[in-house]
Amino acid sequence: MADDSTTQCLLFPELFGKPLVARFDQHHGSSDGGAVLLKAIDLRLGLTQRLAACLRDRRERGRVSHEIEELLSQRVFAIACGYPDGNDAARLAEDPVHKMLVGRDPIDGEALASQPTLSRFENAVGRKELFRMGETLADVVIERHQKRLRGRARYITIDLDPTEDPTHGEQQLSFFNGYYDSSCYLPVVGFLTFNHEPEQYLFTALLRPGNAPDKRGGIPILERVLRRLRQAFPRARFCVRLDAGFAAPEIFSFLDAQGDVDYAVAMPKNAVLLRRIKKLLRKARRLARESGQTAHLYGECRYAARSWGKKRRVIVKAEVVRHPGREPKENPRFVVTNLDQTPKWIYEHVYCERGDAENRIKELKLGLEIDRTSCSSFWANQLRVLLTAAAYVLMQELRLRAARTSCARAQVQTLRERLIKIGAHVVESVRRVVVHLPASYPFLQAWRAVALSLGAAAG
Repeated sequence: MADDSTTQCLLFPELFGKPLVARFDQHHGSSDGGAVLLKAIDLRLGLTQRLAACLRDRRERGRVSHEIEELLSQRVFAIACGYPDGNDAARLAEDPVHKMLVGRDPIDGEALASQPTLSRFENAVGRKELFRMGETLADVVIERHQKRLRGRARYITIDLDPTEDPTHGEQQLSFFNGYYDSSCYLPVVGFLTFNHEPEQYLFTALLRPGNAPDKRGGIPILERVLRRLRQAFPRARFCVRLDAGFAAPEIFSFLDAQGDVDYAVAMPKNAVLLRRIKKLLRKARRLARESGQTAHLYGECRYAARSWGKKRRVIVKAEVVRHPGREPKENPRFVVTNLDQTPKWIYEHVYCERGDAENRIKELKLGLEIDRTSCSSFWANQLRVLLTAAAYVLMQELRLRAARTSCARAQVQTLRERLIKIGAHVVESVRRVVVHLPASYPFLQAWRAVALSLGAAAG
């Protein structure tokens, strides 16, 4: 009884008036009954099918038990359901709901792929295939919102943000990064915001070596997504928001050349810029001293680094931060922009809103574990990042479908707990498959609303 892998019965003799027996003997049961919503979403988007079409199957046909699309779907759905590790495959092999998700019979269908099979799949994908998968992911997201908005988006914001992905082994291209003080990868993720909506939709996730400069890959990503967005939304204007690591002359030159792109790019402080705002900072210090609270003032200047070739508008935030029991601290901020509005409006209503991208990154890390990049091969880890990104696209669509319900603004973890993690008993007859869900399920109204939006018929 000490080995929990073989325990099928547990006895609690004193919990209630009668002895309580817990038996793990419910055949054809699943803890992910709500995941059929993810399957319905995937069929609407065609996501896993299109991603699988980017891959070439080099295996001997006579020895294939699991098609490429099944393997890819198994990983994407498992990640979305909270199983990011390939080792979880052993526990899910006979789960009837997960079998249905990949297109297998829930009762009589063969078991799902094992961890070794999934590992071979992850390590067999090449970089050209990964490139096509990345482009396909962006295409699916843009096409979805083109259809939703009928091509009538007026303003589309593009956010690119690098993030740390710590490594703890001998992964290829894992390097020490001085800024993060760790050995890591440095992936960059990209999000789209349509017409100032509250949601930012993931469209790319690119794994990069740990010593990569923040700007690496920025221009190719922007080139490709702008080309696709212009085709899908011919009347839209665009805004690009970037962190200070992207403040490079080639980035600014690219953005200036577009004509239909506004931008707000953070600029690292330097001696020249600090001299320019010396008076503003002095005034902010005086205001903070008089009020006893944090004070900030806005201004602007024209500035050009030696490598820029021309001067650009720089928005300035001169801030002095005060905390009880601490000395006041100067916190100057600089943003390079081609917008015409006031410095305060640009900083607070354009640049600061890019902070929401960090919340999406937290969802990717805490809710889906996009940083589970523990393979030795760099390209296998890039595949894992893309599979996690695909799972996030499904979860974002689930959240979009849950509008006007209690799950409308729920984080990934909460969406999973409320809409996916439902105990289910699967029964199959000649004519149909019935997934029995609890009558006392507390989020039935939200689940029903999502199901109806995906084409379910009330019965």
